[in-house]
Amino acid sequence: MYRQIGILSEQLKSQIIELNVQLEHVHLLMKIPPRLSVSEVMGHLKSRTAIRLFSKFPYLRKHKLWGNNFRAKGYCVDSVGVNAEMIRKYVKYQEKHEVDVKQLSLHEV
Repeated sequence: MYRQIGILSEQLKSQIIELNVQLEHVHLLMKIPPRLSVSEVMGHLKSRTAIRLFSKFPYLRKHKLWGNNFRAKGYCVDSVGVNAEMIRKYVKYQEKHEVDVKQLSLHEV
C-alpha cells in the first residue's frame, strides 16, 4: 500500500511528507500543488488504491464494506502551517499511540 500511494502521489506531482498505513485506515501528510484540490487528490488516491486492492484480493468484493465500497466516503483534512512538524509526528506515530492506549485500557480492567 505504501508503494501504491507513493506512485499515485508522484503522478499527481504531490509530495508525501509522512505516511502511516494501518489495518483500518491511513494517516497521510502531503504537499499538494495549488492547481489540485484536496478532493481531487483524495478521490484519486482512494479510488486507485481500492481498484488495486480489489484486483490483488478479489475476495474483498464479496464483503459489503461501507455500502459496497472498499473505502469509507469521508476523510479528514486540515491545512498545515506552523505545526507541520507536530502533525508529521502524529501521522508517523499514530499506530504506536493507538496500541499504547489499548494496552492501557486492558490494564485498567
